[in-house]
Amino acid sequence: MEFKPIISAAAAWDVEPNLGDYTTVRTNFSWEKIRRELDFLPNGKGINIAHEAVDRHANGPRADHLALRWLGKDGDVHDFSYGDLKAQSNRFANVLRKLGIQKGERVFVLCGRIPELYISALGTWKNGSVFCPLFSAFGPEPIFQRMNRGDSRILVTTQKLYTKKIAHQHEALPHLKYVLLADVDDHVSETVLSWHKLVENASPFFEIPATDGEDMATLHFTSGTTGMPKGAIHVHNAVQVHFMTAKYALDLHPDDVFWCTADPGWVTGTSYGIIAPLTLGVTNIVDEAEFDAQRWFQIIEEQKVNVWYTAPTAIRRLMRLEFDPLKEFDLSHLRFVASVGEPLNPEAVVWGQETLHLTIHDNWWQTETGGIMIANFASSEVRPGSMGRPLPGIEAAIVHRVSKDKVEIINKAGADGELALKPGWPSMFRGYLHESERYNKCFVDGWYISGDLAMCDEDGYFWFVGRADDIIKTAGHMVGPFEVESALMEHPAVAEAGVIGVPNEVIGQLVKAFVSLKPGYEPSDKLKMQLIGFGRQKLGSAVAPKEIEFEQNLPKTRSGKIMRRLLKARELGLPEGDISTLEADS
Repeated sequence: MEFKPIISAAAAWDVEPNLGDYTTVRTNFSWEKIRRELDFLPNGKGINIAHEAVDRHANGPRADHLALRWLGKDGDVHDFSYGDLKAQSNRFANVLRKLGIQKGERVFVLCGRIPELYISALGTWKNGSVFCPLFSAFGPEPIFQRMNRGDSRILVTTQKLYTKKIAHQHEALPHLKYVLLADVDDHVSETVLSWHKLVENASPFFEIPATDGEDMATLHFTSGTTGMPKGAIHVHNAVQVHFMTAKYALDLHPDDVFWCTADPGWVTGTSYGIIAPLTLGVTNIVDEAEFDAQRWFQIIEEQKVNVWYTAPTAIRRLMRLEFDPLKEFDLSHLRFVASVGEPLNPEAVVWGQETLHLTIHDNWWQTETGGIMIANFASSEVRPGSMGRPLPGIEAAIVHRVSKDKVEIINKAGADGELALKPGWPSMFRGYLHESERYNKCFVDGWYISGDLAMCDEDGYFWFVGRADDIIKTAGHMVGPFEVESALMEHPAVAEAGVIGVPNEVIGQLVKAFVSLKPGYEPSDKLKMQLIGFGRQKLGSAVAPKEIEFEQNLPKTRSGKIMRRLLKARELGLPEGDISTLEADS
């Protein structure tokens, strides 16, 4: 199937897109103009993420505007205005100061999507300390690895998580000074304290100390293909990118209701589940519960969500639905849908148009980039399968390594190469904690090398090919798994697919696909042959999978990425490596 370009459904709304003519905005863009739209701390004290996200609104006419609406999994609803968030985060900043937590010291947070998480993040930034989010689904070992490598000074968590995952190794964390429990009323010991008791007794007034834009603000751990997790360092200057991309990539307007489904345990849930929407002064929805299709559509309806940011895995789950969302729910307020986490298959974009009557806008970025780098925009044509075009202020290119320290830019449209970015955007990571050599290897010949393979068409749209370490070399051909997965997903029986290369003496590597099926389809040898034939028809015999294996629950990270390396390790009986981000049910 050839997917035709789509004009974004958002263009039909009366709301004028923030990014009008793409070329004009890029040509006239400067980071200095973005900085002039922000507030900065008074008296020349620098820039602080929490001030730009909360206090500058709380100090003005939006003080009473709804900033955050928390939806509990059991039906509770808690509302926080910008004034409320300022006061509560001030209280937590005062708690940190009273406990002796200094500028630059790490505050780890291990809990579900509860209000205490968001208040703790904002208060941490106000104090000049470093916010370090963890997945609540992590096991004891990955938690220990990250807290130990991150020199954790304080941990915010819940009683259950502390008892189950931390208590037995508390003494082995030499830098950990206090644990704050978010769901107990009284202190447990001299070092295990009640979050609420401390916060309730703290002052709601706090003066943010001078904050240099290059001060460390956030530490995000990201799992590599091999080795220990890496701690990517981000600074307060990153808020410039959060603000700019909230406007241009997500097309947020001040009176919008925004919902990012990501957990702050991964970078999207922090950058776009906390910081970015608040910098625009919008209403930010937070849902405590895990994925449930009926609940999600109900939230969009009841909360009148205008802009929705989610992941390809969630979209593919919604594509399996046996009901028509528009017949059961009023989604009329929904204007813009965006996706991130892994490439969005073309079929998902078409599904959005046909089922939701909305275009799903894919975008691309990484933990290391700190914010969206390439996107499909509300005012622009969307090409299904493309990640879009670079944001204003971002220079991207396809490069080829000619030596260890030299790259060449590939100018030929449609040619594959490594996706690279010119360093200098404000949210670029500033290092891997305690691993300067590992950090330096990310930069070659004046470019940040992303590790993703991509191509660029004649109009400047970028297309994902695969991770450099995922590429399959078969019978002289270079095969990108994403291309094969997308083709298989065009078959009516296929819900998801993960593709790997398996060693073969004759052709080097054999293309093998692991497939999960939609409801109503059962695994069979006949269906395997049908899928192999379908793949050959779509891709040709050289690229199509030679083997199909049915696996209903493909291993994925909680951020939605299919873990091809884990599929490969299990297939070949190799060590699984770091699986700390693996979904619990995979």
